Amino acid sequence: MEPKDSDCADSMDGPFHSHFEMMRTSPPSVIVVGGGISGISAARILSDASFKVVLLESRDRLGGRVNTDYSFGFPVDMGASWLHGVCNENSLAPLIRALGLTMYRTSGDNSVLYDHDLESYALFDLDGRQVPQQLVIEVGDIFKRILKETEKVRDEHTKDMSILKAISIVLERQPDLRQKGLSHEVLQWFICRMEAWFAADADMISLKSWDQEPVLSGGHGLMVEGYHPVIKALSKDLDIRLNHRVKTIAQWYNRVIVTVEDGTDFIADAAIVTVPIGVLKANLIKFEPELPKWKVAAISEMGVGYENKIALCFDTVFWPNVELLGIVAPTSYSCGYFLNLHKATGHPVLVYMAAGRFAYDMEKLSDEATVNFAMLQLKKMFPGATEPVKYLVSRWGTDPDALGSYSYDLVDMPADLYEKLRTPVGNLFFGGEAVSTDHAGSVHGAYSSGILAAEDCMKCLLQKNGILDLVHLVSRQEKLDVAFPLRISRM
Repeated sequence: MEPKDSDCADSMDGPFHSHFEMMRTSPPSVIVVGGGISGISAARILSDASFKVVLLESRDRLGGRVNTDYSFGFPVDMGASWLHGVCNENSLAPLIRALGLTMYRTSGDNSVLYDHDLESYALFDLDGRQVPQQLVIEVGDIFKRILKETEKVRDEHTKDMSILKAISIVLERQPDLRQKGLSHEVLQWFICRMEAWFAADADMISLKSWDQEPVLSGGHGLMVEGYHPVIKALSKDLDIRLNHRVKTIAQWYNRVIVTVEDGTDFIADAAIVTVPIGVLKANLIKFEPELPKWKVAAISEMGVGYENKIALCFDTVFWPNVELLGIVAPTSYSCGYFLNLHKATGHPVLVYMAAGRFAYDMEKLSDEATVNFAMLQLKKMFPGATEPVKYLVSRWGTDPDALGSYSYDLVDMPADLYEKLRTPVGNLFFGGEAVSTDHAGSVHGAYSSGILAAEDCMKCLLQKNGILDLVHLVSRQEKLDVAFPLRISRM
């Protein structure tokens, strides 16, 4: 049976109460599925507009892939940790500014691939020998030349290919760009850093799309106090049900019936689905009727990447005062790097970052084995390295509430994929980082997609009651003062 249009209810409290009171009906009701920043932002918009909103979250915490851990005695983000684009144009900037949160800037403007500028780094080979910085700079310039040449490959081929295939074509054409020995290992490290940006191996990343995302100015800022204060502020006073794992979403005439794991039903005029794209791809939620084929195809055609962290807390700092410690190797799979949180936050923590297949393969190891692997790297660099007093290990690839870290563009991805992911199905609306048409894979992209989904939902429900002219009055949050700057350290 095809779902009918939603019966968008028509009564609201708040500044326009009289308009809705005359209609003698109850406030419109919406169920938000997923308590990540996208779902929370959607619920916030709807609640502020006096809609009746309930948010269902499968975990015992809010935030989703934003996960600030306090077990070290201070905040450490084990999921998202950067604001990509430290500028007023970033949709999250007003809230971060209003909360007085500090960011540690790790790069300047125009950083397309990296969240670091390599202004403060130390690279080592697998035997623990430090790589001369001048060599890293020279190979970095060659890598930029190689990527520039891949643009010609893209122009010459109508059919998409992976960025790794394009790099291979460039090196076949221009053997002078090939690197040998230690230089080759440094080049592999740059490819590894590129893979970390997408959380996917280079043979999976689309040549057509990899550099097409609009880049916000201001570079990248690490959230010094973590992202939890943002989640806490957005979720204040919302009707949130934790430990409510959604199993079925049914469209029945003008209503949506959402059933959770224990069999409890929630009924509303509409629903906004913001669960991770990995959960949708795994069909962990049953839709009745089934989603249309074009929506199912769009979900299957979106890539899901993996990035994991090993956070190591020490009782003493034995490493240099640089932002990152990199490991070069003969293959990008074997490369890696440690983020030095001590330089950014003052806490004695190193975070090993792994991405792509290597990140997923690490999840097959125990926490102890994973930590031992990271420590083996450190002890080669610094023979006097001490053992960590505490540690944390993320497992986003096998986490049943995530099944991946964030989305990326697969080879041959359709041009209209993001629009299809975002497009409503009857009275079902969709949010999440993978739905962001401009900034997929980012926290502010997820945040903005939640707001857009809420606005689309409101517009639908209000239109059903013939009061669409009020949408512009209730659909936007009050803009926060932008007269004072963001709090940024280092630069």
